[in-house]
This record gives sequence, C-alpha cells and structure tokens, in this order.
Amino acid sequence: MNFSTITNDLFIGTTPSAVDYNQLRDLGVRLIINMRFRRRPVPDLHVPPIDLLWLRTIDSPFFPIPIDKLIRGAHTALETIRNGGKIYSHCAGGVHRGVAMGAVILIAQGHDVDTAIQLIKTHRIVADPHAFYIRSRILRFANQWKANGG
Repeated sequence: MNFSTITNDLFIGTTPSAVDYNQLRDLGVRLIINMRFRRRPVPDLHVPPIDLLWLRTIDSPFFPIPIDKLIRGAHTALETIRNGGKIYSHCAGGVHRGVAMGAVILIAQGHDVDTAIQLIKTHRIVADPHAFYIRSRILRFANQWKANGG
C-alpha cells in the first residue's frame, strides 16, 4: 500500500489489502472511501471493522465523477471525523479519484479549493488534482457545497 498523510484526519493512497487494514487501524482510520469502479472493498474482519464506503467511479474525462458521490463521501467523512476517526481515500493509484475525494473532504472541512489542492500536492507528489476532469469536479463540488450551506 502506498499512501500519503495529507492532514491529521486524512490519508490518500492506493487500494489497501485486508492485511493493510491493521496499519490503517493503528493510524486511527475508521472510514475507507473506495473510489474504484470494479474493485469492491475487501471486507474488514476485525471487530469492530473499519467502515467501508464504495463510491464506484471511473477515471475518465468522458465519465466525470458524479457530484452526488462526492457529496455523500464528504458527509460520511465529516461524520467520521466528528466522531474522532480518520479517513483513507483511495483509487487504483492514488492520483485522481482518491485525490478528488480527498480535496472535497478538505473543502467540506472549510478549506478553499486552492488550499485543499495545495495541501494534497505538497504531501502526495503523484497526485494530479489539476487534471482538467478532476479539477472541474472539485470546483463544481465546492460551488454546490457552498450554495447548499455545507
């Protein structure tokens, strides 16, 4: 598993295996957000298990990430953080979809778009939130989040 610590509450990386769940649990992760389309999350057999949220999305400019999935992920992440947990957001490579989810979580926490993107780029060098089809979804989320009062 390849991941980066973005903030005290947020990690972004590649797809974890069941073996990686112990490391994530030790870091305080209580929610794993899976942004992959075909690869369902591996169940956590530990008691209590880490919560898993599968938001099936495709990494393609032709099929943009649905805003409702970003909103659902942000609300679930905020609830987890309020309850003392941390978030692990991932896609296949931790470059686009997992990064988009990480950015919207930061925005939902009160960061502006540029600060959220800069935080991610600073701590995860391989992240590419500036890809036009990723940045446009982050911006659209931010506008909708603000319009709806968070």
